[in-house]
Amino acid sequence: MSDSDDEVVSVPKRQKLVHHGTLEEHMKKHGRNTDLLIQTGIDAGNINISDGKTMEISGGEPSDSTKAVLAEFDRRRRARHIAVPTDDAEVKAKLRSVGEPICYFGEGPADRRERLRDYLSRLGEIQAKEDEVKKREESMKKEQENVTWYHEGTLALKEARIVLAQYSLPRAARRLKSEKTDSLVTHTQKQAKLQELTKTMQSFTNEASQIGDSRPMSYCEFSPNCEMLATASWSGLCKLWSVPDCELIRTLKGHLCQASCITFHPQASLTQSPQSINMASCDQSGTVKLWNLESEEPIADIEGHSPFRVSRVAFHPSGRFLGTACFDKSWRFWDLEAQEEIIHQEGHSKEVYCLTFQNDGALACSGGLDGFGRVWDLRTGRCIMFMEGHLKSVLSVDFSPSGYHVASGSEDNTAKVWDIRQRRCLYTIPAHTNLVSRVRFQPTVGDYLLTASYDNTCKIWSHPTGAPVRTLAAHEGKIMSADISSNLKYIATASFDRTFKLWAPENML
Repeated sequence: MSDSDDEVVSVPKRQKLVHHGTLEEHMKKHGRNTDLLIQTGIDAGNINISDGKTMEISGGEPSDSTKAVLAEFDRRRRARHIAVPTDDAEVKAKLRSVGEPICYFGEGPADRRERLRDYLSRLGEIQAKEDEVKKREESMKKEQENVTWYHEGTLALKEARIVLAQYSLPRAARRLKSEKTDSLVTHTQKQAKLQELTKTMQSFTNEASQIGDSRPMSYCEFSPNCEMLATASWSGLCKLWSVPDCELIRTLKGHLCQASCITFHPQASLTQSPQSINMASCDQSGTVKLWNLESEEPIADIEGHSPFRVSRVAFHPSGRFLGTACFDKSWRFWDLEAQEEIIHQEGHSKEVYCLTFQNDGALACSGGLDGFGRVWDLRTGRCIMFMEGHLKSVLSVDFSPSGYHVASGSEDNTAKVWDIRQRRCLYTIPAHTNLVSRVRFQPTVGDYLLTASYDNTCKIWSHPTGAPVRTLAAHEGKIMSADISSNLKYIATASFDRTFKLWAPENML
C-alpha cells in the first residue's frame, strides 16, 4: 500500500443556507416568476389561501346539547350518592309513597332499586318544573284578576244615577255654603260652643233601663223625631218603644230567626205617611222586610239574598233607595219605587258586614270581614277610597255630617277616622279592650264620636282630637249597638244582657 492510500480524503460539507424573510428577491435572481409559481401551487391544491372569513373558537355559552349532556352527568353523579333501601319491601313502599308503580313486568329487585334511585335523582328537576308551571299559572291568574271589565247597565240603573246626581249635588252645595258661613264665626265663639257641648256630653248618665226581649238585643235606632226607639233581637222580634218612657208601642212580627238590624226611613215620623214604608229590617236567613207605623205585620219583603245572611240595612237619605250588606261578599242597592235591585256591588274578599250613606246621598261606605273599608260613588259606581289599616274585621262605619270624614270600628278593638279628601287615616283611637261593635258620629255637626264595645262599655270621644270625654258603663253584657238622637238629648245602647238603656244629661233628669 502506498503512502497515498493512507492519506485521508476530506470531503467538504455543504453549508446549509438559511434565508430570512421573503424568497421573492432570491427567485428573481434565478429568473423565476413568483406569481406563476404561487398560482401553480394554488391550482395543485398545495396552497390554501383564506378569503377573509373567520371561525369562532368555542369558549362562550355552551350549546343546548352540551348543557343536556352536562346535566345528565351531574344527575348520574348525584344518583351514585343517594342512599336507597336494600330491602325490596321498603323499596316498594317508597315507590308507592312517591306515586310510582311498585313493580314493572319482568322487573327484579335490583332493577326496582335502580329505578327508585333514578327517580330520586330526577326529583329535583320534576319539582322545579312543577314550580315553574305553578308560577306561570299564578301570574296568569293575577293578570286576569287585574283586568278591568265593564258590562252594560240597565236603563233603571241609568235613571237611578240621574236621580242620585240631581239629589246629591244641591245638598252638597248647601253643605258647602253652610261651612263657609261657619268659617266666619270667631274662634272664641267656636270654643265657647264646644265647651258647652263638652260639658253636656260629660254629664250623660243612665236615665232608664228596660228589658227588651227574652233573647239578646242586636240593634237599636232612634226615629227621626226622637220620640221612638226601634230595637231588634235574636228572638226575631222587632219592637217600637216610646222615648223617654220606654213603654212598648208595637211588636213587629215577621222574622223567623235572629234579627240583625232595624232602621227608620229618613222621613219616618216626620213627613212620611204612616201607611207607607217607614222601617226596614233584616235577619240571618237573608230576609229583608219593610214595615209601616200602623201594622205589626210587614208590608213587603225583599228577596234575593237567601241563603246568605244580611247583617245591615240602611236607607239612602232620599228615602227612595235601600242598601243591604250581605254575606255573599257584596252589598246591594234597591230602588223601592221601581221595586228592583239596581246595583249588586262586589269588591270585598270576604263577607260585607256594615253599610252607611253620606248625608249628601252621593257616597256609600261598606266594611267587611276582610278588614277593609271601601267608599263608593253611587253616581258612577266607582270605588273612590280604599280604607286599609285595620288588623281584623270592620264591623261598623259611619259618615260625619261634614261629609268628608268616615269613622270605622273593628274587631281589633280600635276605631279609626278617615279623611276622604286626603284619602288617608287621620287618627286611630285605641278605644276598648274588646271589639268595637258600633261607631256613631254626633248627628248635627260631628264634634263627637260614640263607640260601643263588647267590653260592656260605651264611650264618647271628641272629634277631631280623639280625646276621651265620657264612659257609659252600666250593662252587664257586651253592647251590641248604640245610637244618638238627632236632638242630642239621648243616647241609647242595646246589650247582650237583653236590655236597652237610655242615657241623658243630668240637667234633664
